[in-house]
Amino acid sequence: MKMNKSFIVAIFFITLFASCNKDNNVPPDNTNTLTSAMARDSLYDIMNEWYYWYNLIPSVNKESYTDPYKLMDAMRYKPLDRWSFVADYDEFMAQMQGTFVGHGFRIGIDGSDNARIAMIFSHSSLSEQGVRRGWIVKKINGTDVAPILLSGNAAAYSTLIGPAEAGITNTFLFQKPDGTEVTISATKSSFTLNSVLLYDTLNLSTGVTGQLVFESFISPSIEELATAFAFFSANGVKDLILDLRYNSGGYLYVAQSLASYIAGNSNQGTDFARLLYNDKHPEQNMSFPFIATQSPLSLQRLIVITTRETASASESVMNGLKPFMNVISIGDTTNGKPTGMDGFEVGKKYFFAPVTFKIVNKNNEGDYFDGIAPEAIVQDDITHDFSEREELCLKAAISYLETGAFSSKGVSTFKRLPQFSEKPEWMKNAFILSK
Repeated sequence: MKMNKSFIVAIFFITLFASCNKDNNVPPDNTNTLTSAMARDSLYDIMNEWYYWYNLIPSVNKESYTDPYKLMDAMRYKPLDRWSFVADYDEFMAQMQGTFVGHGFRIGIDGSDNARIAMIFSHSSLSEQGVRRGWIVKKINGTDVAPILLSGNAAAYSTLIGPAEAGITNTFLFQKPDGTEVTISATKSSFTLNSVLLYDTLNLSTGVTGQLVFESFISPSIEELATAFAFFSANGVKDLILDLRYNSGGYLYVAQSLASYIAGNSNQGTDFARLLYNDKHPEQNMSFPFIATQSPLSLQRLIVITTRETASASESVMNGLKPFMNVISIGDTTNGKPTGMDGFEVGKKYFFAPVTFKIVNKNNEGDYFDGIAPEAIVQDDITHDFSEREELCLKAAISYLETGAFSSKGVSTFKRLPQFSEKPEWMKNAFILSK
């Protein structure tokens, strides 16, 4: 995807300004002539011009840093900015187009200290061999994996599982839900991610309810969402349970599309989101309206399942829909990222994603830096698959839809348990605006 030097990321990625004259900040598109020092200098200029907190940047001597990675870390306004990043250009573009190298799963710890598959992509080799969310991972390459995850030792886990390179084979000892054990060898490979992990209907006493488990706002999402909402429309869905528990963001135009399906065509043209830039560039402030879709639901209420991984573009959907319907969240407080990033392509070698804007809804509501708190605190129940009605978050959502209330405002045993994802760190909480 070509972004005219600029792109937006907050996992809200927004491809910036075809009309902006930013080329004077960016080295030529020639990787062979681009040095680390040139890229560093370019980042320094961009941060001082476009960074949302440009007036709060720590005092730095750019010459003290050898590359843009180190400089970005030094220039971030750390009291609020956990997200600005520099990425390898090719890796960034591949990830956002849905190309992934690895086993394609998320692994976590349950309430009994077992390591379990928390999520798995359908095109991964392990999924194709039958592995599903909820399976216990007893050993990887003969090593007990739970103690490593419980210790929070990401380096030890990475060493055990190996780098994100095609051809690396690992052997897993799984315990299936029926108690039987199975050993499966899987080789890391390149495949296309599916962002829609599940879409289905639930026949409740209140009518037909849709269930959508949505993992990321990436390019393939547009076609996947079209398929899911056509199914919902054809089946007369009246309510929707939107599961964003592992969705840390992505492209703004995908968030705009998802919100438009939910809000319905009667809101077409009304602001879904507004982007506010720093006081050097108020001319870049812009609105993103709801758009027409082929399969609108036009809901009056929306149930959202959230965790601390729910961030950026996901939070923007919740915040953007709030003026139009009752948005009820279940699970854990979200990440708290009411900002987004422009993306800058630098010599087809680097991708710079500094926070450049704040996002608000139609009523100018935003600033949820502490996250969006749920109406009911419910544990992410990785002992069950997403579709199982005994899964705690889904069970609470169904109960609310059928009774209009939660049986309890909290769960006394609730605690945040460690999980490990194969995705690169910069994919967490990205919000990219792509035009």
